Amino acid sequence: MNLVRVDTQRAYELIWDKITTCELAPGATIDPGQLADELGMGLTSVRDAIGWLAHESLVQVTPRHGLYVAEANLPDLDYLSEVRLLLEAQAARLAAQRASADDLVVLETLRAEQAHIPADDRHRLFDLDHKFHQAVTRATRNKYLVQTLDHLFGLSRRLWYLALPQPGVLSSAVGQHVELVEAIKARDSDRAERVMRGHVHDFYDRVREILGRTLPG
Repeated sequence: MNLVRVDTQRAYELIWDKITTCELAPGATIDPGQLADELGMGLTSVRDAIGWLAHESLVQVTPRHGLYVAEANLPDLDYLSEVRLLLEAQAARLAAQRASADDLVVLETLRAEQAHIPADDRHRLFDLDHKFHQAVTRATRNKYLVQTLDHLFGLSRRLWYLALPQPGVLSSAVGQHVELVEAIKARDSDRAERVMRGHVHDFYDRVREILGRTLPG
């Protein structure tokens, strides 16, 4: 990988994080030059990274308004939840069938880490939930499923961050990890799929309830 591509990848990661944590809020104007100065990176790398983000539907490019962060709305949340519900449930089923001993160690470690995070530390709980879902998906040994869910996570993350200031969004969700790990360890694919489906469905319902008060329909 050449230096230009490395710089573009780094710029992409930094801007992606700003957008998906809502540091750059939905609808915010994007000034590539200002971003380049803030990040201490070259303008070409920043512009290329913005192009990647536009391809991923996190940035909008229009002749009239220029560059801005894509708006967030309830239909987007609903569409994402539909897709993730199907794919996450299938990932859990496949993980129960294919998980290696090392995969199970990772899942157990993440589950144990969860017990040491205070219930009000929502950002750490959110990051742990993401790591847990990544570990489940990687246990499927399906690289296309891993890539697809990672992409969908970027679209979902900023909607979740809009809801995170509210209490109770993650407390029950991360608790379901215990039952899911048990199902995967037992090679019970039906149970793993059922638990994951309920886990994703409950979480999106809670987020939608919160965002329904503030986001356009």
